[in-house]
Amino acid sequence: MPFVRVLTPCDRCAVRKTSLCNRVNVGLQKELAKLSHHRTYRNGETVLAEMEATSFVGIVVSGVLRMQKSLEDGRQQLVGLLFQSDFFGRVFGGLSDYAIEAASDVTLCCYERRAFERLTERFPELEHQLMLSTLNELDAARNWMLLLGCQTTPERIASFFLILCRRSGADGWTPGASLSIHVPISRRDVASYLGTTGETISRVIHEMSRKGIIKIRNASDFDVLNKRQLVTMSGRDDLAIRPPTAAHSGSASSF
Repeated sequence: MPFVRVLTPCDRCAVRKTSLCNRVNVGLQKELAKLSHHRTYRNGETVLAEMEATSFVGIVVSGVLRMQKSLEDGRQQLVGLLFQSDFFGRVFGGLSDYAIEAASDVTLCCYERRAFERLTERFPELEHQLMLSTLNELDAARNWMLLLGCQTTPERIASFFLILCRRSGADGWTPGASLSIHVPISRRDVASYLGTTGETISRVIHEMSRKGIIKIRNASDFDVLNKRQLVTMSGRDDLAIRPPTAAHSGSASSF
């Protein structure tokens, strides 16, 4: 009788090939699968509150998370976004320095924090991957500082579109072809993240459309018609679109 392998939920995972799970050995993958469970949150729901003890960590399977910090006067500042395959949560204890909320409907693959920490003790490879993710987060924070401190508003918006292009490119990338992208968060969140206003974003997007850089399909969906011109507009050659690889950073790498 031929051997029939039964597919597990992990085998069907939408981010299996781009998340942390793809960069560890098979034995560790099986251990992670035993610990994992899925959680879903609706747009606007809190995943982890600011200054809350982190009881679980995980990976974004679908949707987008936003990281927000409360200011003394009650205002909230969006300090980061987490996309598909990004790792979230604070491993090795401590309180969450910011709130993590669903910026859209999200599905998360979660691990109980203490059990995950014990796994890092048994598998140094996992701890190594977490270190790489932390370094990628640090790079992302530096890029974000550069974006807010040195770039003009049109350059920031073009950079944001390029990041979405790289994410969308996971489904296939053909030089010279247009690329469809979806902005998975509200215009208000984009404005907060890029340090501008919704009105300015609308004005710049329509100017990009007039120049033939993008085509507006609706408020959240666009076709990038001229990627090279988009790169030029961003002023960031390091964000140039490249063919996708499996070596995704798996961290807060949107910026």
